[in-house]
Amino acid sequence: MRIGPDLNGHGEGERSRPRPTLRDVARRAGVSAKTVSNVINGSAPVSPETRLRVDQALAELDYVPNLSARGLRNGRSDLIAVALPDLASAYSAEMAHHFITLAGERGLGVQLEETYGQADRETQLLSRANAHLVDGLILNPVRLETSAVQRGVVLPPVVLIGEVHQPIADHVWIDNVGASRDVVALLINAGHRRIATLGPTRAESARQRLEGFREAHANAGRPIPPELEIPCQEWSGHGGFRAMTAFLADHDVPDAIYCMTDAMAIGAISALSGAGFRVPDDVSVVSYDNVWEARFSQPPLTTIDFDKRRLARTALDLLSARIDDPSRPTQSVTVPYSIVHRQSVRRRVAPVDS
Repeated sequence: MRIGPDLNGHGEGERSRPRPTLRDVARRAGVSAKTVSNVINGSAPVSPETRLRVDQALAELDYVPNLSARGLRNGRSDLIAVALPDLASAYSAEMAHHFITLAGERGLGVQLEETYGQADRETQLLSRANAHLVDGLILNPVRLETSAVQRGVVLPPVVLIGEVHQPIADHVWIDNVGASRDVVALLINAGHRRIATLGPTRAESARQRLEGFREAHANAGRPIPPELEIPCQEWSGHGGFRAMTAFLADHDVPDAIYCMTDAMAIGAISALSGAGFRVPDDVSVVSYDNVWEARFSQPPLTTIDFDKRRLARTALDLLSARIDDPSRPTQSVTVPYSIVHRQSVRRRVAPVDS
């Protein structure tokens, strides 16, 4: 005779079945209980073969670790938050992948959040971390003046990634000014004279990339016509398409364009193609980020690259160190960049000094 579920939704058989223990999992996997604990907690290296056996045993026995009890013992949840401005972007998707993969190798869970660049969202996330709902926070602010990370604010363990730097918090970034200066110098050295830039105006990364664009021109003794600094309202392909379409309606096509992200570059190339211009025959295009779409755009993009996995690993290292020692001195780490040369740049006749 079948017994129906109790008020908690469990059948009598489920109520009477003993909950599997760590030792049960160890016996099933043929390892020690300590090894099972290491796999669950990420507290020591375990070979892939052993980890697979333990994971299979955990699944077969439907073992659920008592995270609440563990948190009470060590004061941690083994959960961190990673907050990015726009999870819909290819850049954010790649960074989220690296954070989740690398955190998982350390036995940490990742709570992904989207801030939209808004200070109130950042404030909410800082409050959650201060309330110990997560052990720490990796945050990508958009502007220094609007970020919730300010002097006088009580900070949980937090690491900033990206261009906004506050000396009160650990920080991982790429030298946007130097990278932008170098990729625009590449265009100048390839013989391009009328070089435009396309990007937003109200973000710290855009400010730094524009600074690098201007430095490259200053180093070459080149003036920049104001109209060649093309404003873009969105960090997206749609934004790049709209900005380039509007520009071409009133101006001649430039010799080359530095787009501040690959997504904007792909949108700009679509607008150029729609207006009858070919890349790179009529206009060269370079960009920033080297997301996977950059390899498959038409043509493939010459772009600024950096090791996104290294950036994520460095941020996690700094966050772990901050969780272990909240009073340690803050660090700012610069991840190196390089330029990936593809087919979106055409060498032109060498420029004549003016």
